[in-house]
Amino acid sequence: MPQAPSQRPDFDPVATAKHLLRTIRAGALATLDAQGAFPFASLVTVATDLDGSPLLLISRLAAHTRNLEANPRASILLSQGGKGDPLAHPRLTVIGTVARTDEPRVRMRFLARHPKAALYADFPDFSFWRMELDRAHLNGGFARAAELGAAEVRTDVSGAEALAAAAESAVEHMNADHREALALYATRLAGERAAHWRATGVDPEGIDLAAGDRTARVAFPHRVDGPGPLRAVLKALADEARGRG
Repeated sequence: MPQAPSQRPDFDPVATAKHLLRTIRAGALATLDAQGAFPFASLVTVATDLDGSPLLLISRLAAHTRNLEANPRASILLSQGGKGDPLAHPRLTVIGTVARTDEPRVRMRFLARHPKAALYADFPDFSFWRMELDRAHLNGGFARAAELGAAEVRTDVSGAEALAAAAESAVEHMNADHREALALYATRLAGERAAHWRATGVDPEGIDLAAGDRTARVAFPHRVDGPGPLRAVLKALADEARGRG
């Protein structure tokens, strides 16, 4: 019997969805118009929390912010894009409710992904928002689609409190002292071109990298939950990358 699209042996919908969620830096935010309840689509920059929940920095002067204040239900389309037919490239729609947050970790993670946003992040009309995921829809290209639950898309952060506490300092340390390793992660493990790569975030499942407007993601071979295991896996990845030279 032919396999369903999400069961194709060369298609891992969960891994594809998580990769898109962690690497796409801008998406189409769909909210419900506060006046007429029609769908309203706008462009926003996106980062992710430790568990993969989408993070936004938006102004209350924007129509989408007023819409969210009236009705928190929303979706965000994250599209990889590329050459050729736009519909041949993978894209992920995440669906959930969006709420304002003052959590310092959210600010740190968003500005690490979008450092130029620091120019206006403290303007009185701007605030950070976090999406509580309900579900997601993945279209991985022709004949590759899957409906995913929130638990499949999110990263499990239970028991990873020590990693959460150390994440910011770990990113700063990597950027200050291990730029060569970051470049190796990007070029030899993620297949990206050489550039001034920097770390923007770590979580139990991987490390996020950026070079200008380019992003990369390197998944860990196993889950990590604290600074000790994080150091060990980052060293192992650097050794693996050097071995591929």
